[in-house]
Amino acid sequence: MKNISLLLLFSILFSCNSSAQDKKTTKEFKVVKTEAEWQVQLSETQYYVLREAGTESPFTSPLDKTYKAGTYVCAACETPLFESRHKFDSGTGWPSFDKEVKGNVDFDVDYILGYARTEEHCATCGGHLGHVFNDGPQETTGKRHCINGAALTFIPKGSSK
Repeated sequence: MKNISLLLLFSILFSCNSSAQDKKTTKEFKVVKTEAEWQVQLSETQYYVLREAGTESPFTSPLDKTYKAGTYVCAACETPLFESRHKFDSGTGWPSFDKEVKGNVDFDVDYILGYARTEEHCATCGGHLGHVFNDGPQETTGKRHCINGAALTFIPKGSSK
């Protein structure tokens, strides 16, 4: 019985507190600024989402219900991230896409909620975008890129920007 108790205690102490969960891949990005520079450039909400990996409240972004033709770019560095033709209404309250612009979105794993989730961030500046899940439209990719609207700027098709 004593051995079982020790084994249980050992398992609890080391199974939930792995240092591997805390390690983030360090990558060099093309756009690098100081935190002070980001704070000047971004709104308070954009800074919270993009630089502090925050999450905006659901149903608060006007981009959730935007379905015009165009491109969604990173609000921090204007890198094209998602095309409007890949946007769908997931009902979650955040803009959702079934496909990213290849090469412009990087993926990592976070354990913020105590379990593994695939985090997405801009491949150019490292800004946090949201997470990708495997519950998207099965007729396309099956992916749901659940993205904070504050991380995006919408550029309508035919716009000069």
